[in-house]
Amino acid sequence: MEKLRLLLNGMPTAEQRDFATRCGTSVGYLRKAISSGQKIAESTCINIERESCGAVRVEDLRTDVDWAVIRNSSAQAAAA
Repeated sequence: MEKLRLLLNGMPTAEQRDFATRCGTSVGYLRKAISSGQKIAESTCINIERESCGAVRVEDLRTDVDWAVIRNSSAQAAAA
């Protein structure tokens, strides 16, 4: 969550809003999740990784999810 906090803090307010919108959420939701340690939905984590160009990875946001399995199954599906 620290990487997400640093990313948001480095953006002007309007850019924060645009980023959150592209991630399918709001700045308020992201700030609340950061401050309370709330679990961000997996789909939102994926959006955050994509929209941050990998600066904030899903593994940084949800350590309780086995992202390696998801990444491997996605790569295998693409190869098929």
